[in-house]
Amino acid sequence: MTTRILPAVGDPDAARAIVTLLSQLPAAEPAAPVPDATTLLDTLARLAADSIDELPEVVLVHERIGPVPALELIREVALRFPAVGVVLVSSDAGPGLFSAAMDSGARGLIGLPLSYEELAARVQAAAQWSVGVRRHLGGGAAADVFTGPGGRVVTVTGAKGGVGTTFTAVQFALAAAASGRRTALVDLDLQAGDVGSYLDVQFRRSIADLAGIQDISPRVLQDAVYEDASGLALLLAPADGERGEEVDDRAARHIVGALRSRYELVVVDCGTQVTGANAAAVEMADVAVLVTTPDVVAVRAAKRMVRMWERLQVRKAEDTAMVVNRWSKHTEIQPALIEKITKTRATRTPVPAAFKELQAVVDAGRVQDLDNRSTVKQALWTLAGELGLLSTPDTATPPPAHATPGASLAVRATGPVARLRRGREG
Repeated sequence: MTTRILPAVGDPDAARAIVTLLSQLPAAEPAAPVPDATTLLDTLARLAADSIDELPEVVLVHERIGPVPALELIREVALRFPAVGVVLVSSDAGPGLFSAAMDSGARGLIGLPLSYEELAARVQAAAQWSVGVRRHLGGGAAADVFTGPGGRVVTVTGAKGGVGTTFTAVQFALAAAASGRRTALVDLDLQAGDVGSYLDVQFRRSIADLAGIQDISPRVLQDAVYEDASGLALLLAPADGERGEEVDDRAARHIVGALRSRYELVVVDCGTQVTGANAAAVEMADVAVLVTTPDVVAVRAAKRMVRMWERLQVRKAEDTAMVVNRWSKHTEIQPALIEKITKTRATRTPVPAAFKELQAVVDAGRVQDLDNRSTVKQALWTLAGELGLLSTPDTATPPPAHATPGASLAVRATGPVARLRRGREG
């Protein structure tokens, strides 16, 4: 039997050395190395979309892979592609790292410098395990184990408080659920999360209850998630804000990865503050949305947020989708200018300023009851389709008449616009 092996190695010299040694193994078929964690996950997802049998039997993860730490990457691969045997390659082959690697889901640890005998033994063991798992899955005995490429993750972050971040996240999730997607909504605004308040939900479990759990099984996840009548699976922020400190970047990666393996779409409300947890979520997201309003203070805050993400190597500006909330054709600061100032990608559909449509449902804590005729709801559900969050394009609400593409919107040269331009380099 041929063993397909996919090396994930960032260093070109190390990659050549590993591939050279792998090619000497009997019945081994090494693939071209992938240079980083994102490429590895995308490659596995593409292969798994065709069939589980298209996946390599073994993935070798080098210790210096980036941008995600090696152990976190192993954990995500093990969660999303449980039929793949992952082996860690590291210069530290001690018992501490071995134990940590096994906890993350690795099937072996190979020390550096590589030796033929050790490489052959670890690859063979991981391949045999992978074949056994696939045979088991093929028999239908493990129907509860996720075997697909994993769901999509979209994060919604606010430039500052009060720009409509949570409302936007909730409506995105409701639109996806209405289109037929199995959707989870996560409140990662750990100290001031309001998802439960917007949907009139009280639940004793929260995301903090998952923070210290190494192996988040489907049963454990089910106990922490609230299945709402709206069709959403809710993972709420802790009622006691101080418990938010229990959810660090490692826990956030683990939790979002577990949700991604169980749901088609995971919508994460990241609030307006940058923490290790929500920065990790933004980094691993397929779609990162930043919400702003068309005023000087909010746009400057959006620019600060984007710059911070870039400094922390969380997200590039051009990979961020900018949603402009509370827009009107009379607004001096238009989406085209916001896109130019922040260097993000402004979405085609701005969200109109129509709070009167929302006031009754917001005050009642029942935003899921917002009338379908609401121009705000139409715009947000259209945006959900634009961002690829719906099952089919046909399920999106038609764009409202005011939804002019951002690139064609006029920009005035006086008032707040002039102030923004003066501060653009600041």
